[in-house]
Amino acid sequence: MERHTAERLAMKKHIALIEDEAGIRDNYRAAFERRGYRVSTYGDRPSAWQVLRQSLPDLAIIDVGLGDEPEGGFTLCQALRAQSATLPIIFLTARDSDIDTVHGLRLGADDYVTKDMSLDHLLARITALLRRAEAWAEALQKPDEVVQRGRMEMNVDRMTVSWDQQPVDLTVTEFWMLHSLVQHPGHVRSREQLMEAASTVLDDNTVTSHIKRIRRKFMQLDGSFDGIQTAYGMGYRWNAREV
Repeated sequence: MERHTAERLAMKKHIALIEDEAGIRDNYRAAFERRGYRVSTYGDRPSAWQVLRQSLPDLAIIDVGLGDEPEGGFTLCQALRAQSATLPIIFLTARDSDIDTVHGLRLGADDYVTKDMSLDHLLARITALLRRAEAWAEALQKPDEVVQRGRMEMNVDRMTVSWDQQPVDLTVTEFWMLHSLVQHPGHVRSREQLMEAASTVLDDNTVTSHIKRIRRKFMQLDGSFDGIQTAYGMGYRWNAREV
């Protein structure tokens, strides 16, 4: 049943795959096309950017090292995120260092996975991100929902957050994780619940990286920010005192 649902979601969805190794690129393209996706492939950053800056796909999958640009994927991710705050972006790479992972997420990627991940697991992450994008598009048709928590204001429909009326620039994944925390101040949200709220599938370290980045963005505006607290061994909660 789950596979059939994913295949229905895939119909007509457009994936851009940017990978410099032709064999790997062709294998992934064939696998995605078998699941019903329309796939455009590119072997380097310039050729991908020339097309994608004119017409964005439904989801982008990017390798970090692209040809003679060891960090060309990072550059492309940053450019795509500047084009769209909601485009789902996944890094798919052989580089598995924590530094690369954190850097990719800081640039606005929704996920960072390595090429040894199973195809089924990767497809599950793609499906989750596309579902989230569709849900967000549907939410735009409804009246604005605003959540006020002390000095923080969150406009759920516009996907904006402010602290003391100063904007906090969050990625889509960060936004929905924060939304899950502020829904019930003082209540602990596990990493699994935060993943579910963000409609994505991440490992524990990636969830932790997202939370650290959310905190950092608030602290850039207020060095005494203590809105997100860690419940060690359990998860995270929104500080009830910030209500």
